[in-house]
Amino acid sequence: MINVLITGATGNIGRELITYLCQSDQQIIVTAAVRSLTNAKQLFAEQQKLKFTTFDFEDQSTFNTAFENIDILFLLRPPHISHIEEYFNPLLKSAQKKGIKKIVFLSVQGAEKSKVIPHNKIESLIKDYNFEYIFLRPSYFMQNLITTLLPEILKSQSITLPSSHAKFNWIDIKNIAEIASIVLTTFDTHKNSIIELTGSENKSFYEATALLNQVTGLHISFNSINPIRFYFKKRKDGLNKDFAMVMTLLHFLPRIEKAPKISNNYQQFTGKEPITLTEFFKREKAQFTQSL
Repeated sequence: MINVLITGATGNIGRELITYLCQSDQQIIVTAAVRSLTNAKQLFAEQQKLKFTTFDFEDQSTFNTAFENIDILFLLRPPHISHIEEYFNPLLKSAQKKGIKKIVFLSVQGAEKSKVIPHNKIESLIKDYNFEYIFLRPSYFMQNLITTLLPEILKSQSITLPSSHAKFNWIDIKNIAEIASIVLTTFDTHKNSIIELTGSENKSFYEATALLNQVTGLHISFNSINPIRFYFKKRKDGLNKDFAMVMTLLHFLPRIEKAPKISNNYQQFTGKEPITLTEFFKREKAQFTQSL
């Protein structure tokens, strides 16, 4: 039996990944690493095979117990954490001390291009500790439209970002989680590799917003502002400075980069086509129209 620990278990990726793993016919034990055992057990009430352990990225005292008897660690970066050395260095040190040798890390497309991106630093740390690794580098999450960006959509029927006409490649988290479940259960086949995961479409926010309106019948507008204004807007909205900076860079840097490369890795792993934005908007239509 392979023991797999899932960090970020109650987040968007974690929930989808756990669903795939608990449906797998592979010989694995899946443990959700969570801050609140009570809340997590309610959230995953239908997953009878799932185990739970207390874990908090910001509380080092939870590391050793959570990492006990774990073979593979699924690791991601919580959006609000940008001080990588402070949080991930002790985490990886503890994982190594407890005998973990394998890590699947949810990175981001283009992480190799800029040391400013937190994921770049985490990848380097994982290599420095000599873990066997698989780096998943997905493109831009479709689900950002129904999480981080949704409050503005519902409140003012608008999306405001510093991205102008930059092209983003859009991928559904369900597709990412599906690939993560595959590589976690076949780790040795893919170890020490980097896997880019993209959808089939490169679209700007102007184009994505127009498509959203077409599918839902709404009249959402997209507004592009300069990155400095955007950063201070997010600070005024209550985001801490690190999260605001990461969000600014995420949506501004594509303006000065080439359009994202589209990979066929999802098709190669699954034999299927990735979910399109149109399919996503149809599936999640109720999210965008809930305030009407």
